Amino acid sequence: MTGAFADVFAHSLLPEIDRPWEPLEQHLLEVADGAAAFADPFGWAEVARVSGLLHDLGKLSPQFQSYIRGDQPVGGDHSTAGAVLARQTYDRSYGSILSAIIAAHHAGLADGIDLQERLKRAGESLPARWEQLVGPLPRPAALAPGRAFERRGPQGFTLSFLIRMLFSCLVDADFLATEAFYAQAQDDDVARGGHLPLAVLHQRLTAHMQRLGSGAPDTPLNALRAEILAHATAKAALPPGLFSLTVPTGGGKTLASLSFALEHAVRHGLRRVIYVIPFTSIIEQTAQVFRHALGTRDDILEHHASFDWDEAVTAAGADREGADGLIRLRRSAENWDVPIVVTTAVQFFESLFANRTSRCRKLHNIAGSVVVLDEAQTLPLTLLRPCMAALDELARHYRTSVVLCTATQPALRVKDEFTGGFDLGDDRELAPDPERLYAVLKRVAVETLAEPVADGVIADRFAAQPQMLCIVNSRAHAQELYGAIRELQGALHLTTLMCPRHRRAVLAQVRCDLAAGRPVRLVATSLIEAGVDVDFPEVWRAAAGLESIAQAAGRCNREGRRASGRVVVFQPEAATGARDVRLRWQAAAPILAASDDPLGLDAVRAYFRELYWQKGPEAFDTAEVAGRPGILRAIRERAADGAFPFRSIAEAFRLIEETMVSVVVPWRADAEDDDAKLLLDRIAAMEQPNGGDLRRLQQYMVPIPRAARNEWLAAGVLRSVHRNLGDDVLRFEDIALYDPDMGVSLKNTTLRAVEANIIS
Repeated sequence: MTGAFADVFAHSLLPEIDRPWEPLEQHLLEVADGAAAFADPFGWAEVARVSGLLHDLGKLSPQFQSYIRGDQPVGGDHSTAGAVLARQTYDRSYGSILSAIIAAHHAGLADGIDLQERLKRAGESLPARWEQLVGPLPRPAALAPGRAFERRGPQGFTLSFLIRMLFSCLVDADFLATEAFYAQAQDDDVARGGHLPLAVLHQRLTAHMQRLGSGAPDTPLNALRAEILAHATAKAALPPGLFSLTVPTGGGKTLASLSFALEHAVRHGLRRVIYVIPFTSIIEQTAQVFRHALGTRDDILEHHASFDWDEAVTAAGADREGADGLIRLRRSAENWDVPIVVTTAVQFFESLFANRTSRCRKLHNIAGSVVVLDEAQTLPLTLLRPCMAALDELARHYRTSVVLCTATQPALRVKDEFTGGFDLGDDRELAPDPERLYAVLKRVAVETLAEPVADGVIADRFAAQPQMLCIVNSRAHAQELYGAIRELQGALHLTTLMCPRHRRAVLAQVRCDLAAGRPVRLVATSLIEAGVDVDFPEVWRAAAGLESIAQAAGRCNREGRRASGRVVVFQPEAATGARDVRLRWQAAAPILAASDDPLGLDAVRAYFRELYWQKGPEAFDTAEVAGRPGILRAIRERAADGAFPFRSIAEAFRLIEETMVSVVVPWRADAEDDDAKLLLDRIAAMEQPNGGDLRRLQQYMVPIPRAARNEWLAAGVLRSVHRNLGDDVLRFEDIALYDPDMGVSLKNTTLRAVEANIIS
């Protein structure tokens, strides 16, 4: 360490901690080494190293050093100096990349125009002695990437994506280095790393699959599942890139895709498996299947998107570097440094287009991974092209294998004539002869009712059929229909207006009663369609896209115990559904009317072609950035100067259109269940809530419209979980608005329990 800088610090400690503060020079070198290591898998280590050396250059200023010693309340802007130096030192290419990520390492990636103005205001001045601190910077030639990136695909996308990935390397290295300093100073044991190697997990899964195979009954269905598994794992020798796995529901996609992913990762030296699921409601189910198969809990991360804990750190406070640093870091988001991640499509894709440090720090860990995109057909059409561009970029430049795993493969390939489609040939299909699989695994007959159907008609059918499932398109319709049948024996309800722990309890009851032959009359929304293993003799599905109808059919005669199951598609008389659902139904209706086998691959391909033709290419990228539609357009327009509108894109990219916020419901399974209350009491009593307890709260969270949340907060129905979290994490003061069968009631937003009006 240079003696001249021994008293120039990056981080301080509380007065009662009698340990040395962290020298700035040491912090810069550690972050530089960490960022370089993170960027090495995709060949940009030296650019990342320079970003680490320069990111906190502004802390050399007398103002910041006075602040960190407690002599003044603020430390000024310490992120801009390094960005200015990068612009001065390097040409426009490296200079624009480095300045964007260095300036953003606390507050997040800015819109390029705003960054240009910020650098212009900062001028050319730099902290004194900066050159003595960081030494001579490497020449531009020394920053040349180890791998050339081909500029293919949407204009400007490759560069904008690279900036995000390098930003991820910098902020994660900064987070981890700072965390390590505070932990060491306080003798804390930061549990990071120490996971089982993928090779060990692969061996465990292989043994598990062998045990399953040897113990399974000798049936045609089990023989077919074994064939699918063997074929998929044999394809693991193919080089990393894009793959598809097209297997009808019931064909064993989940474990076959995991088997391929682990085999492929071990063969090619990939680092982790990321399993992306469309709905939060089945994350826990999938993670539990993986834990059982792999015999481990600590090597599998569930990352829900119901709440981003780091959003509680406001932009105004994001630049603070005082003695509370460790507290803030404990609220940071996960960085996915685990062998297996199970996450939602919302978390995955919104992170890829995010600008905040909390969301972006994980991105570099996607490089060199296997990403299994379960139920790929569920991606919203309005963001389809940006999502496809991101997946293609990962496969081409970041040594990431992407598996499009689905029972109804959407027509998104070049050979399907989709504009900007995936270059995905038949040799990259992991399933053996998908057409034959569909014919062999056909277990239901689909009928479509010509006239709109009233809820009373469905209720009458429920009364006549003791085991039946009806799936509708909205939570409100599900509650209304359940209200019409709730007095029938075995009547149950399942929607996201119920907290996850409540839903798990209902599903456990459904499976138990179905297996015992007891009545089960279940009303649900589409959350039950993606991988939930229930088996009804009869399923009714409200009008939707053919992919949703196929998923509904997967809950009917799932194990093939009957000659054929009955699937009824109907148009609700009153409920209309979201616009996207209506558009998909318009494409599905003629296919259902004309096809003898509406769930066969030919019909599915015809449906997707109709859907895509009907909407037109411009409909697949409609999010508004700065008042104009198109995320890819916004990137393309700034491709020349690299001043991409990162902040505006992050605000525009939302997989779920309606603004929903999650609130905590202290749900009780029975009168003896105090788990939620005890958890909330423990969090409230802490000086600062810890991340583990906050994550455990997710099993009690329900997404509701922001308008209802605001109204209930004003009325005193909701209150903060912890004083330091303010209005960011709210809980119900009482659960009068939570129906024990249907979950949160959105009809009467003023209802309160009598007990809640008593002041003690």
